[in-house]
Amino acid sequence: MLQRLELTNFKCFERLSLPLAPLTLLSGLNGMGKSSVIQSLLLLRQSWEQGLLARGQLALNGELTQVGTAQDALFGYAEEERIGFELGFADRSSAAWLFSYDRRADVLSAATASAGMEALASQNLFGSAFQYLCAERLGPRTAFATSDFVVRHHRQVGARGEYAAHFLSVFGKEKVAPPLLHEGAAGVDLASQVEAWLAVISPGTRLKITSHPAMDLVQLQYQFVSGQDVSDPYRATNVGFGLTYTLPVLVATLAAKPGALLLMENPEAHLHPRGQRRMGEFLARAASAGVQILLETHSDHLLNGIRLAVHQGKLSHDKVRLHFFERVDGALTPHHQVLSPHMDRNGRIDQWPAGFFDEWDAALDQLLVPRTG
Repeated sequence: MLQRLELTNFKCFERLSLPLAPLTLLSGLNGMGKSSVIQSLLLLRQSWEQGLLARGQLALNGELTQVGTAQDALFGYAEEERIGFELGFADRSSAAWLFSYDRRADVLSAATASAGMEALASQNLFGSAFQYLCAERLGPRTAFATSDFVVRHHRQVGARGEYAAHFLSVFGKEKVAPPLLHEGAAGVDLASQVEAWLAVISPGTRLKITSHPAMDLVQLQYQFVSGQDVSDPYRATNVGFGLTYTLPVLVATLAAKPGALLLMENPEAHLHPRGQRRMGEFLARAASAGVQILLETHSDHLLNGIRLAVHQGKLSHDKVRLHFFERVDGALTPHHQVLSPHMDRNGRIDQWPAGFFDEWDAALDQLLVPRTG
């Protein structure tokens, strides 16, 4: 499990040391560096997948993320033209790379490296127990593509969630870990649990997945239950974005084994406020089951779901890390910094920096002031 990430001269960060937990939440205004943190891990992961990291090289462009060239990756005010990454793990081991700068290159070579490849293979960032879901997930389609290579061999749902339906059709009968079991589900298998949790977010929802192997397609449809009545199947394109955007999050999380690492951008996207809160509670339960989750969000509802899970004893407060990213102007060189509010066992947070999920209060303060004129 990842416990620490350190960056040197990477994008908006001259220096960054970020402690990580089973559930780590990244927040802040747009352009403050949240995505850069996730991107740094993706760079290491894709370089590992391409076999470059073992040779001391970093691929700035690949299937997981595209940075561009070294000029795009280097901190704008760097005093030394080197880009560094360091990881600390729960077993107290660590790995570090300091890459040489070549302005136009998109593959960088390490000037120094301290990492054992065999040891790295056992860490969740580099092993098979890994999933990444980007913010721009695949929206509703009449049918979704299949990939035996991605799904069957690597157990991935795709960075855009494009193979979530295929994953569910292949592994739908696998059992879900007990801490994540929904009590009202028809069974303990993945398909039943995904459907039950989807109904928590959108009550009465059922899934219908039909495989068309000859066409390399999977059809995804939704039905809705009202009392004893069950609707006809609806195409995914006819029920909006929320359900289809949420499906990969549920599939990837429920299929994860203890020790797995999930990187997620805006898991609450396209959900109504109650659904966002339930998503926070759901992810908190996953973290309590031993799954490590690093997520980026702008949702105070999702944060409140996590706080409620802590308050209800479903997740220990010391397994949560909150990081708020902001830019500090006015100095000789603008720089980005991270504030880390602490959550106690009651789900209460000890500090609320300006911009840290405070927009509701800011708007309410203005509404309470009587109009003049």
